[in-house]
Amino acid sequence: MNKYTKKTFVLEIFAIMLALLFLVPFYFVLVNSVKGFGEILIDAAAWPKEILFSNYAKVWEIINFPKAFMNSLVITVFSIIGIVVLSSMAAWKMVRTPSKLSKIIFILIVSAMVIPFQTVMIPLMKLGGTLGIINSIPGIIIMYFGFGVPLSLFLYHGFVKGIPVEIEEAARIDGCSQFGVFWRIVFPLLKPITVTVIILNTLWIWNDYLLPLLVLQDAELRTIPLATSSFFAQYTKQWDMGLAALVLGIAPVIVFFLFLQKHIIKGIAQGSVK
Repeated sequence: MNKYTKKTFVLEIFAIMLALLFLVPFYFVLVNSVKGFGEILIDAAAWPKEILFSNYAKVWEIINFPKAFMNSLVITVFSIIGIVVLSSMAAWKMVRTPSKLSKIIFILIVSAMVIPFQTVMIPLMKLGGTLGIINSIPGIIIMYFGFGVPLSLFLYHGFVKGIPVEIEEAARIDGCSQFGVFWRIVFPLLKPITVTVIILNTLWIWNDYLLPLLVLQDAELRTIPLATSSFFAQYTKQWDMGLAALVLGIAPVIVFFLFLQKHIIKGIAQGSVK
């Protein structure tokens, strides 16, 4: 049995202080989201003298939050589904058919991760305009497929290598088709890495600002980050409204993370054993 030592105590204190340090930004956002604009300017760190939940009600109406929330939700959900399906199937096929062509395709796709987004913005907009997918939710979802697949494919590719081929061979002997082998046998075994892929891409797509800014031009198509940015203009910054909008925007992500927390821990444990 391990003894509780002074070293353990010091490490615990250090971990608690580090956790509190990371929680400081959340404190400022939450506290100032229920303050008046003048009170924020006087002392942003102080506890509010009067809690103004009306900030949230005003923000809800000003930015039409339900509409922005649905836009962000639709874009994120369908982008994640496409990224997971395309990446997992492509990675499995590449690993199970080891050839020079598979290696070349894998290297080409993964190498896209090192290309800065700023270098492809103008060509992307020109191509999107030619294809008629600018200023549309399906169009930006297709673009997220392209930007999200490289990293996801890389993660899936490494994980598929750890799955025994004998399992798939046994399924084929039992009469399972290639499509059935993947969805009934392989994909359930990819659950730990799938959860990781979902979390990484959800945090990125939900909070992304630049791509929606370029693609979604109509106010009706605005996502939450775009709607929130309207409170931070060049000459005027409505901190009370903006911070309330930020809280509304990050709340779904926090709920999503807490919902998948047990799956994250389980996935890490399974991955370490494997």
